[in-house]
Amino acid sequence: MFRELLGGLRTTMREMVSPPITIQYPEEQRPIPPRHRGRHILHRYDNGLEKCIGCELCAGVCPARCIYVRGADNDPEAPVSPGERFGFVYEINYLRCIHCDLCVEACPTEAITESKMFEFSFTSREDAIYTKAELVVDEEGHPRRTPFEDWRDEDEEDTSGWVRATASSGDPNFEGVAGWSGELGHGVRLPERGQSDISEDEMTAMFPLREILADRIARKIGGKVW
Repeated sequence: MFRELLGGLRTTMREMVSPPITIQYPEEQRPIPPRHRGRHILHRYDNGLEKCIGCELCAGVCPARCIYVRGADNDPEAPVSPGERFGFVYEINYLRCIHCDLCVEACPTEAITESKMFEFSFTSREDAIYTKAELVVDEEGHPRRTPFEDWRDEDEEDTSGWVRATASSGDPNFEGVAGWSGELGHGVRLPERGQSDISEDEMTAMFPLREILADRIARKIGGKVW
């Protein structure tokens, strides 16, 4: 019985003499995955005009119904966006947001993306509703940071990079062409691996889908690969 007892405590005793692996948060923080979906950002074009045109597609596709958008007509003398309309009201309720990123995929002007910043908390329900004042980037293209957010330097480097696809319908003729408009303060953000002709990729460690699946789906039948 004593031997069986020691056998049951083997794992406990081994861990007692092992070095701790606990991360001393918040002084030490784990690296954030390149495709992490955090707090949303509303971008501007290189000339300072807002990308949002108030089309409400992001609100319509949101499964949690956490986005509210109301558009308004642009003043021809002082337009807010390059289109006929702009996002007059833009609100995101983070008590309901599930960070699915469907709003990013639905946006026709690439106005909304998600940063890597996820460390933010609220002391009231009102603080959890982000308005356009907090979401739109400043005059230099950087996200506006609220007092209850813990931003890291790299949190805004790659906002929703995974969604910057090179072509619709997977047309191979567009491989190496990044279809992404310029952003204030960042220019044209670099594509992911497999979306450009750069051998040493600049964003993530993702490989082209055709290379990943080649060995898995290729079947050699009668000397031919199907």
